[in-house]
Amino acid sequence: MIIQPFKKTEPTSADRHLVGSDARILRKIKRTIATVLLLVVLHVVAMMGFESLTLWQAIWLTLTTITTVGYGDLSAKTMAGQMSTIILIFMAAITMVTFLIRDYVDYRIARNERIRSGLWDWNMENHILIINAPKYNADKFFERLVTQIREDDDYTDVGILLLNTLYTSGLPAQLKDLGVRHVLGNGNNDHDLLRAEAKRAKHILVLAQDEYHADSDSISFDIAYRLSEQHLGHITLVECVEDNNRKRMFDLEVKSILRPIRSYPEILVRAMDAPGSEVVIEDMFTRKDDHPERYSMWLEGELWADVVSAMLRAGVGTPMAYIDKDGHITVHPRGDARVYAQSVIILVKSDDVPTPEMVHDAFQHAFQQKILDAAQ
Repeated sequence: MIIQPFKKTEPTSADRHLVGSDARILRKIKRTIATVLLLVVLHVVAMMGFESLTLWQAIWLTLTTITTVGYGDLSAKTMAGQMSTIILIFMAAITMVTFLIRDYVDYRIARNERIRSGLWDWNMENHILIINAPKYNADKFFERLVTQIREDDDYTDVGILLLNTLYTSGLPAQLKDLGVRHVLGNGNNDHDLLRAEAKRAKHILVLAQDEYHADSDSISFDIAYRLSEQHLGHITLVECVEDNNRKRMFDLEVKSILRPIRSYPEILVRAMDAPGSEVVIEDMFTRKDDHPERYSMWLEGELWADVVSAMLRAGVGTPMAYIDKDGHITVHPRGDARVYAQSVIILVKSDDVPTPEMVHDAFQHAFQQKILDAAQ
């Protein structure tokens, strides 16, 4: 299957309409505030001219009048001053303030609707942008992924933004509680990438829409192509279903390419904070190059560093963990740990798997040599 970038698409008229509606309400609010301020200034000037009040007295009288508090310590005495106050009360305090409250409520409703439907522009930076959504159990996947991201001290408070077409009715509560934000759109739409602030992101994850279907690679490739055009490949991680398509992805100079593994979103997190570790983890899922093997090995308090050294020197492989005599598994113990074990798990080459005898001989030879060196 040859994957090519899709044609560029334009934002829908519905998007433009909603943005225009918000802008129109906001303009009305600004005009109303400007009118109220103008009336306040005019009333202050009138009180100073008609009532011979000081500037502060005029401001105090105007503000207590417009807020309908009316302490009564100051009041207009002249007819011109009283007419000015009547105009201020009816035009500003009653009419304009009512309009202002109404327009503000309308704006908040429109804003909340845009946020709920994913049409709000969040103006984020140094955030993690996650493009696309898994076909199955997306809510649970995102919850686990974000939870793992938050476990990293560097990403405890980082913004997380989802760009997909899944949450048309709003994000689930559990994702909102984790500080996730959402933009409704597609990664193969330049306008939507702009709204998601892709150029200001710290990391970009491009998920496969269907982890079992190779057609997902066409969509992922198109998104990666657009990001590469914007010189964002160095911060982009892409999921690739078919291994044959990886070369085309690598030609775009993206940061990392890995298979979709929905049960372990932690691999995506490792790829972000420790680039290259995802290759090691992914390699252990297959028998293509390297894989872990379990070997029976009775250890009675030997240093773990000596066990590792023995296996490496003999070319057997890299010890990763041990199983103690109660069956408990300890992964990557400290080098100075005394090990009491019945078995050891070793990362070995898949095309040259050592036999149990080779592992036992390597261990015996290393420790016998150690005893001889100590005796000498």
